[in-house]
Amino acid sequence: MNAEQGSILVVDDIEANRDLLSRRLQRQGHTVAVAENGRQAIDLLKKQPFDLVLCDIMMPEINGYQVLEHVKADPALRHIPVIMISALDDIDSVVRCIEMGAEDYLFKPFNPTLLKARINACLEKKRLRDQEQAYLKQLQAEQEKSERLLLSILPGPVAEQLKQTQSTIAESFAEATVLFADIVNFTDISTHRSPIEMVNLLNRIFSAFDNLAEQYQLEKIKTIGDAYMVVGGIPTHRADHVEAIAEMAMDMQGAIAKFNGETGESFSIRIGISTGPVVAGVIGTKKFIYDLWGDTVNTASRMESHGIPGEIQVTDSTYKCLQDKYLFEERGTIPVKGKGKMRTFLLKGKS
Repeated sequence: MNAEQGSILVVDDIEANRDLLSRRLQRQGHTVAVAENGRQAIDLLKKQPFDLVLCDIMMPEINGYQVLEHVKADPALRHIPVIMISALDDIDSVVRCIEMGAEDYLFKPFNPTLLKARINACLEKKRLRDQEQAYLKQLQAEQEKSERLLLSILPGPVAEQLKQTQSTIAESFAEATVLFADIVNFTDISTHRSPIEMVNLLNRIFSAFDNLAEQYQLEKIKTIGDAYMVVGGIPTHRADHVEAIAEMAMDMQGAIAKFNGETGESFSIRIGISTGPVVAGVIGTKKFIYDLWGDTVNTASRMESHGIPGEIQVTDSTYKCLQDKYLFEERGTIPVKGKGKMRTFLLKGKS
């Protein structure tokens, strides 16, 4: 379609005027629809798209002013340019129409050359506006895509802070609960599988864990090989972060059991949990990550690595937070690398 062609609605209660305009516009290559009164025009505008409306003013029942008012009041139609055509050689009528949002005003009998020029100008203006709206819609879609990508990497509050500042993002939290989970004997298992098969298996397992993290409103920090790390209580404080992590840990064991039942596999995981102060922040300028540091993080990792397959091992600090609500089995004092001897417990379920 050329820049000078468009879909035009002609609105006039006099048949001769409609026919004259229609034939002239069709010879110029336009697609033309006609309405013999204002009500019919409004119905047509709701049913099909138009690039331009040529509207007479003096019509029975619903006049041109009312058609123009309806078009400009409807968010779905207001972008359609309207040229008023009338025998009213009255400056007040011209002013009224322009103030109501008409694109132009032509007097009858109209000059064909002037009519063509005005129509082409209106169609070009609408096409430019349509291109702008399409570009803005595409830009918005790209921004939403970028936003989703950012939120898949960072917690919401941290992502918002990163957009607002270029400075280092780091914060200390007096108490959080950190969970590490690791698939037992993963290295041995992977030697008998193709890389694609192992990635698919990990994806299924970790996707189930991601769903649990979302369900309990916890922050997944990262995966490291076959290890999974999640934290409760940051970046937004919540009083029940220890309970939420405990619930997720038990459901993670359930998710592994379900996975084994569906696939015939025999995977098991060790889970370690610790509660205490942490430091959290964003590191790097490329492929950045929201990460945690501190003794609580190291201890949670040790709880996992020194844990028992199929069990959830927690520190004394986590046990003290949960002992009135959950069932535990005291494992006793065990030697922990870098920590010496520690008293640990195995989380068994709710009281």
